[in-house]
Amino acid sequence: MLKTARPRRSVLYMPGSNGRALEKGRKLAADGLILDLEDAVAPDAKSLAREQIRDAVKRGGYGKRELIVRVNGLDTQWGRDDLAAAATFGADAILLPKVESAGAVHQAETILAANGAPDTLAVWCMMETPLGMLHAEEIADASARVGALVMGTSDLAKDLHCAHTRDRLPFITSLGLCLLAARAAGIAILDGVHLDLNDDEGLEYACRQGRELGFDGKTLIHPKTIALANAAFAPSPEEVAWSKKIIAAHGDAAKQGKGIVVVDGRLIENLHVLEAQRVVALSDAIREMEVAAA
Repeated sequence: MLKTARPRRSVLYMPGSNGRALEKGRKLAADGLILDLEDAVAPDAKSLAREQIRDAVKRGGYGKRELIVRVNGLDTQWGRDDLAAAATFGADAILLPKVESAGAVHQAETILAANGAPDTLAVWCMMETPLGMLHAEEIADASARVGALVMGTSDLAKDLHCAHTRDRLPFITSLGLCLLAARAAGIAILDGVHLDLNDDEGLEYACRQGRELGFDGKTLIHPKTIALANAAFAPSPEEVAWSKKIIAAHGDAAKQGKGIVVVDGRLIENLHVLEAQRVVALSDAIREMEVAAA
């Protein structure tokens, strides 16, 4: 089971150097925003982006949206300063790029702690290199701070020399390794971005595939893709109704000393109830977000 039922259907990358985008993020229907200091920011704009993200987060107004700051790598001239500053921004998480070992997580943790990061500040890890795939288990379980793995399929494709295909078969091994690691550690996992902004059908297919594989949501690069991701990764009304039905039926059976029950011809055990409870909790959390944003 995940540590929380927090919705992460849609998590949008936003360049920290774009003040208008940071302002617009307060009104978007995304479950989370990745305020980016890395790839989306030019070298001469890194300091400005850091300041703008700090000011935007401290000013607030993002409601229940999860705020994640993606820092530059510690092997760059900006990484250490990014972590030191972001430790007290007030964000929900820090996203580390190109994580390849538990040691990278520990190094970041040390810097965060030395700069006053609260215990509630999570560390998310970008999984975007072959070595990262091979070390997914140790990364996911590196620290109690680790809250999510985020697939970086664009960089991964470059390193694998593989193609971006509709069915994403070239990525299946990598996606599977990270999914196993995340679920074993009890943390969230987000699918990589869909690069073609004019391909709604392809995005819908990728979201459906991602959910079927077990991802909690999808990272996005444009606001116009939020609605598709939200719809794909949210439990349907039928799923919620079925979940509530089997929870109630199993509860009644348990009062009679029975461990299993048949509902509409289907055998229901405790494992099905646990998944049903997760579905209902996620649905409730999504509804709370939508009410808060209204």
